[in-house]
Amino acid sequence: MKFKPIIFLLVGILIGASAVYFAVPGLKTGPITSQDEGKQLSTASGQARAPDEERKILYWRAPMDPTEIYDRPGKSKMGMELIPVYEGEEAGGAGSITINAAVEQNMNLRTSPIERRDISTVIRAFGKVTYAQDKEFSVNTKISGWIEKLYVNTVGQKIRRGDPLLEIYSPELVSTQEEYLLALKNSKKLAESPYENIRQNAQRILTAARNRLKYWDISDPEINRIEQSGEVRRTVLLKSKTTGIVTHKAVVEGDKVGPGMDLLHVADLSKVWVEAAVYESEIPLLRLGQKAELELDHLPEPGLIGEVDFIYPYLDPKARTNNVRLIFSNPGLVLKPEMSATVRIFVPTISSSLAVPAESVIHSGTRKIVFVAKGNGTFEPRDVKIGVESDDGFFQIISGLLDGEQVVVSGQFLLDSESRTREAIAKMRAAMEKVKKE
Repeated sequence: MKFKPIIFLLVGILIGASAVYFAVPGLKTGPITSQDEGKQLSTASGQARAPDEERKILYWRAPMDPTEIYDRPGKSKMGMELIPVYEGEEAGGAGSITINAAVEQNMNLRTSPIERRDISTVIRAFGKVTYAQDKEFSVNTKISGWIEKLYVNTVGQKIRRGDPLLEIYSPELVSTQEEYLLALKNSKKLAESPYENIRQNAQRILTAARNRLKYWDISDPEINRIEQSGEVRRTVLLKSKTTGIVTHKAVVEGDKVGPGMDLLHVADLSKVWVEAAVYESEIPLLRLGQKAELELDHLPEPGLIGEVDFIYPYLDPKARTNNVRLIFSNPGLVLKPEMSATVRIFVPTISSSLAVPAESVIHSGTRKIVFVAKGNGTFEPRDVKIGVESDDGFFQIISGLLDGEQVVVSGQFLLDSESRTREAIAKMRAAMEKVKKE
């Protein structure tokens, strides 16, 4: 009883050998001579090999990597001379597989031609609306005193250019106005003096007093009013130099203020910035001046159009993103600081570039692989270098493919599995042969 498994095993081997023998017509038993080998190669190719001078060169490949191809002679990445691949030899690359028509149909293999097309893409990023820093202003004073009247009472209040903001009582300002009136009276009195030096000195004192008032932001119309009325104004009025929104209020009526103290902050919201985070891989696509569209979920109207104003020269260390500053006009003040928005940055179109459908590319770790249909059921894996992915589902091909070739767009994962298996077996056999020779 113990010999039955061995007998069954021997019978199975004999049956398998017989099946192979009868399945392969013309298989010759016994030792194969060089003449027989030549006949088998001739039968497999279907025709005798023509001299190299008469055959057409399809492309050039690297000696150490058949998947590294070029459309002109030169050197490979390893610095070796490229080898020409002639018509009829293109199906012999590493990992190439051949399947019959029935299996190809069962695998639902579909191919698509490599084509030249315009590649356009859009960078999508999330951003936040902020104040335009070049449209923010600080209201302060150059004199010491007390706030006697405050016209701005709340943060968020809208003001226009020329609107009154506050009045400050300053003893220094009062004394300077009195000095100016005295210098003006003295200048008029000495204007008819026969001594030129006296007239010039009086004029210099008047000019110095007037300049002191101007240094304290007293306007020319106000100085003229003082001259005409001869009255000293008790307070100085500060007016807004821009139209905007009050974003910060640091004082109330009665507060004592000094030179350089921030009293109010005003921001002009007619123009705003949007800080958007762009992924690290998309940084090479960014350029200053690129058009961008801002989309807001709560606004039904079309997005606002702006442009890339600044690309920050550093990355966010946590998110690994690069912040981009975009500038947008803000009609109707629909964009409010701290508002979230979606940004679409339009990348310039790449004209007439080699492109393949995105589903044809297999992303395998650091490699990008495409299967090229060579005809008669033969498929060859190629390492490709891809560029921009278009919005309509195409990858720009930088290297690895040629015009006129067909790529597999469906079922390529089954081909990839079979190709890797055969490539591994071929490497193992090559290693065994090397060991035998040694």
